[in-house]
Amino acid sequence: MYWIALAVLTGFLVLFLLARKQEPPPDAASLLKPFYKMALFLYKKLIHRIPGLFSSPQVERDLVSLHPGEARECLKTEYYGKKAAICLAVLFVGTLFAAAAKFSAMDKVILGEDGTVVRGSYREGAREIRIGTDFGQQQMDFQVEVEPKRLSAEETEKMFDAFLDKLPDYVLGSNDSLQNVNSDLNLKESYGDLPISVQWESGSPGRISDSGQIFSLEEEEAVPISFRLSYGEWERSGELLVVLRPPVPAQEELLRMELEEELARSQSGSLGQDEWKLPGQWRGESIRWKQMVEDNSIILLAVAVVTAVAVFLFLDRDLHERLEKRKKILRREYPEIVHKLVLFVGAGLTIRGALQKIAGDYEAGRMEGGRASPAYEELLYTCRELRSGISEGLAYEHFGKRAGLQEYIRLSALLAQNLKRGNSTLLERLREEAEKSGQERLQESKKMGEEAGTKLLVPMVLMLAVVMAVIMIPAFSNM
Repeated sequence: MYWIALAVLTGFLVLFLLARKQEPPPDAASLLKPFYKMALFLYKKLIHRIPGLFSSPQVERDLVSLHPGEARECLKTEYYGKKAAICLAVLFVGTLFAAAAKFSAMDKVILGEDGTVVRGSYREGAREIRIGTDFGQQQMDFQVEVEPKRLSAEETEKMFDAFLDKLPDYVLGSNDSLQNVNSDLNLKESYGDLPISVQWESGSPGRISDSGQIFSLEEEEAVPISFRLSYGEWERSGELLVVLRPPVPAQEELLRMELEEELARSQSGSLGQDEWKLPGQWRGESIRWKQMVEDNSIILLAVAVVTAVAVFLFLDRDLHERLEKRKKILRREYPEIVHKLVLFVGAGLTIRGALQKIAGDYEAGRMEGGRASPAYEELLYTCRELRSGISEGLAYEHFGKRAGLQEYIRLSALLAQNLKRGNSTLLERLREEAEKSGQERLQESKKMGEEAGTKLLVPMVLMLAVVMAVIMIPAFSNM
């Protein structure tokens, strides 16, 4: 994992150096600017070699509709640069998290390649590690507790007394009592956070092991289990009497149990040493040990890659949703614009003068902090075209095409025809269009209300179920 993270980060470094001359957008976030540079560099290199990689007609249409009048290539460069920058940032952060997860996992490793376990200081307490081994053709793993270097304690006897009172509860495991044992006992070397080591010795090794694992018995049998408590130089012995009804262990379980006992004996013989040398030979065969730690670095890296790809794909859908939202706003504001045109034309203004009046009032309101409106922005853009010298007919045609809706195309055609045929019937036709748009707006409002009612159906059913439960449960409980 370290090599993968190093390769990815090296790639980012090389890419950053190659892209240092690129200029990110002025409004880009400070943390994203390096990724914008790299994204723009990649885009400009790949667009010439693999043109189809960044070619989506739908995306281009959406960009042109959302940003009328701006250069198509500039819009594509900015859009795909932003997408790639976000994906690169996700991949970079994901790689860092993956490397950190790998480092955290490896930081827990205290088992050396030669089978040596490094003990911690007495202040750190015992550390539990998971080790695995390949013995012959069998693979086994164990959960062992590495104890620190032991120090003497002044109140050892008191700890022994308190510990012995709770010892029967400690060893029960999932059994009800020591007089009715039908599953493995919890015979461990230590319990809780008490610095007391417990050594167990079964009175019948053929029926129950020193670690509490039980073997097959055809009938109940009482078995004494001796224990010895030790803490530093202090020891205390005792005995528990248990009635066993154990299950039949498999051959693999027997092998595991014996090897676990060998581990326990190996550790008990090295408690006064700084290191614990695990057994290198067992049953005449060499044995290798390895510590098993939880390592999620590859998963984190995979999640980062999948997230980056998902972001790249879903941003196109987000762009299209923005365009659909813009169309809804344009459709909702159309009746208002037509009614204003009827008002100003009826007051004696020309079409051009009415459009300039509507756009000028909107621009003044925007300068005072008013909200932006795509429909009025299109009118303002049309007025600027007229001031730049474009003919009225062409400016009105551009207005309808930029809006992209049937209503605006119809209005632009009406205004363009007025230039050719005169304005004798213009006011009347504008009033008809205003009435028609008002009816369409009313129908759209009804449709939106029906959709809202449908969406509220599920919450209403859930509320009805809650009300019925509140009413029925007390009624049934009193019957």
